[in-house]
Amino acid sequence: MVEHLDVLVVGAGLSGIGAAVHLKQRCPNKTFAILEGRESSGGTWDLFRYPGIRSDSDMYTLGYSFKPWRGDKAITDGESILNYIRDTAREYGVDTLIRYRHRVVSASWSSDAARWTLDISHGDGKPPSRLTCSFLYCCSGYYEYSEGYTPELKGRDRFQGRIVHPQKWTPDIEYADKRVLLIGSGATAMTLVPEMAKKAAHVTMLQRSPTYVISRPSKDAIGLALRKTLPARLAYGITRWKNVLITMAFYQLSRRRPKLVKRGLIGQVKKQLGPDFDVRKHFTPTYNPWDQRLCAITEGDLFSGIRKGSISIVTDHIDTFTEKGILLKSGQELEADLIVTATGLNMTFLGSVKLVVDGQPVNPHDTLNYKGMMFSDVPNLVATFGYINASWTLKADLTAEYSCRLLNHMDRVGAKQCTPRRVDPTVTPESFDAFGPGYIQRALAKLPQQGSKLPWKLFQNYLLDIFLLRMGKVDDGTMQFR
Repeated sequence: MVEHLDVLVVGAGLSGIGAAVHLKQRCPNKTFAILEGRESSGGTWDLFRYPGIRSDSDMYTLGYSFKPWRGDKAITDGESILNYIRDTAREYGVDTLIRYRHRVVSASWSSDAARWTLDISHGDGKPPSRLTCSFLYCCSGYYEYSEGYTPELKGRDRFQGRIVHPQKWTPDIEYADKRVLLIGSGATAMTLVPEMAKKAAHVTMLQRSPTYVISRPSKDAIGLALRKTLPARLAYGITRWKNVLITMAFYQLSRRRPKLVKRGLIGQVKKQLGPDFDVRKHFTPTYNPWDQRLCAITEGDLFSGIRKGSISIVTDHIDTFTEKGILLKSGQELEADLIVTATGLNMTFLGSVKLVVDGQPVNPHDTLNYKGMMFSDVPNLVATFGYINASWTLKADLTAEYSCRLLNHMDRVGAKQCTPRRVDPTVTPESFDAFGPGYIQRALAKLPQQGSKLPWKLFQNYLLDIFLLRMGKVDDGTMQFR
C-alpha cells in the first residue's frame, strides 16, 4: 500500500522549513511531510563548510517573516543561520515531519487520479520506495548539491599541491602558514579570502574580470536600537521593511543611474585602498551595477587584508597549471601550496527531479514560469526560487503564503487540480538571459522561460509580488481549476 499525503515538501533547508511552518499554520487540515535527500536539515547552510561561510544578505530579510532574528549580527555566520533554521523547525513542530535520506528521483502526475507519484531513493543500497501526494511543493534550491562548477582547467593534474572546490570543503584541508591561490571573485571568494588570510602565509585571489564589491557593517545599529525599546516582533518588522526599502531603492537607482552608482562603488574602493592601488584594473567591472549580483564584504575585511599585504588581487587569464601553481597568459607564474576553485555552482531545476505529466516527460525549457513559482501545463506543483536582487526568503515567504491561499481556494471550490495555462495568445516566451551570473547563463537551455507580460514575467520586485501573490486573485483566469 503506497502512502498518500495531501502535500509533500521537497527539501528541509531554509525554504522547506519555512514552507512547512506556513502549511501548518494556514492549512491545518492538510497532511504533509518534508522529504530531505541528505541526513541532516539546513540545506545550503549545512552543506557548505568552508572557512568564514556567512550570508551576504542581512538576517532581518533573510530571516522568516514569522520568526524574528535575535542575533547581534545582521550579516552573520553559517552556523548561526543553520541554528536559526533548526530552532524554527523545533519551535513550530515541523522537525518531526522531516524524512531524511528521501531523495526524489522522479515525479509523475495523473490527471485521472489527481495526484503525483514520487519515486524515492534512499541510498546505501536500500530499495527505492514510492509516495503519492495531491500537491508537490519543491524547496530544493537551485544548484546541484553533489558537485560545484569547475571549468576545464588545462594541466591541473600537474599541480603537486591540493586543489579543492569550496562546495567539497572538508575539515582536513590545511591552509595555516601556506600560500593559498583562490580562483574566482564571486560571493564565495569574498567570504573565503579574508577568512583564510587570517591564518595563511598569503592569499592570492585570481580573477578573470573584476566584480563590484560593497562593504557593509556586520551589525544593524538601527535594528539593535529598536530591539531595546520595542517588542521583538515589532522591532524586527520595522527593521525588515527598512532594509527591504533601502535595498529596492539602491537597485532601482543602479538600473536608472548606473554611472552614478558605479562612481560611488568605485569611489569607496579607492577610499579604502588609496591612490597607489590599481582600482581600475582590479575593481572596475565592464558591466553596470546589478547586471550581476553585487558582492558584499563585512567591515571592509577584504580591503584591510590588501592594505596589510596578506591578500593580493591578480586580474588575468589562466594559461595552464604547473607543478608549483598556475601560469598566466601574461607569463607570470603564481606559486601556491593550496589552490581553491571558487568558480561557481551547477544550476539545476527542481533538484534534477524528472517530471512526467499524464505520461509525457516535461521539458522545463518548453514551459513558462508562472508568478515565479509554477509552470505552464504542470498541475499542482510549486517551486520556490528567491530573488537575485534581494534576500531569498522574501520571495520564499510570499511563495508559501500564495501556496496556502491556493490550497485553501481549491478546498473551497472543490477543485482537485490547478494548472497555469497560456490562455492569452499575445504572451510570448522570453529568456532569462538578462540575468548575468554565470551559473544562470550556463543553465538557460534547461530552465523554464518567462513570458512577455504578467503573470508570466518576472520583475524581481518584492512590492509588486506582495500585490501579486499576497493580495492578487488566485482564480485569475490563467490558473485553471478542475
